[in-house]
Amino acid sequence: MDLNLKKKQAVVCGSTQGIGKAVALELASLGASVTLVARNEEKLQQVLSELDTTQEQVHDYLVADFQQPAQLAASIARYASAKAQVHILVNNTGGPAPGQAIDAPVDAFTQAFSAHLVCNQHLVQALAPLMKKVRYGRIINIISTSVKVPIPNLGVSNTIRGAVASWAKTLARELAPFGITVNNVLPGLTKTQRLDSLIANNAQKAGVTVEELARSMQEAIPAQRFAEASEVANAVAFLASPAAAFVNGVNLPVDGGNTPCL
Repeated sequence: MDLNLKKKQAVVCGSTQGIGKAVALELASLGASVTLVARNEEKLQQVLSELDTTQEQVHDYLVADFQQPAQLAASIARYASAKAQVHILVNNTGGPAPGQAIDAPVDAFTQAFSAHLVCNQHLVQALAPLMKKVRYGRIINIISTSVKVPIPNLGVSNTIRGAVASWAKTLARELAPFGITVNNVLPGLTKTQRLDSLIANNAQKAGVTVEELARSMQEAIPAQRFAEASEVANAVAFLASPAAAFVNGVNLPVDGGNTPCL
């Protein structure tokens, strides 16, 4: 099975922590040159220093804030004009704040739609032409299992993730003739800062300790544990590889068997 990413150029968003960082590390370990994208330059420089590097690899980073789509669009346009080719795009953005959909202000939906779907569209429009040139493209969106089953108390996130999944499925059909695949990875409960924050928030509301809530959440998962970020990254790496050339338009749960079959 061909998982070799040598001479491939990857753009990984949200790559200074959590799943995004794990993806960047994994793609680099398979030989890809990686462009890190996030808003904190100091953290970008730190992750850059951690990437596996050979003589064939040239890693770099792009400072961009997904709360400012126009700024991101300008930055990625400049980046695309300076690159001869890009093969892999991993869309990954921090999720909206928790809360019920009925209680969310309208602005929360607007901001989330902008940070996720609009920014993804800017990235794809800038980079897909470079993928078409080499007839190799892998667009992978890190979303959530809420695409299949909405998660309680994540009303805005559930809504926006579903929109991104439909957008991706549409693109998968449009871009397939050019050797470009578009797939979604749906992480379940994964050891990240985002999960820590959600557990702390929900534990406080429920009047239980963080440890008690975390234990009950893990017991509800068939695998009886949370995922490691690296395990989600492994799925992304496969979809980015030549081996996944005929996998297109799928929503792939990486959740320890927790999502019901629908």
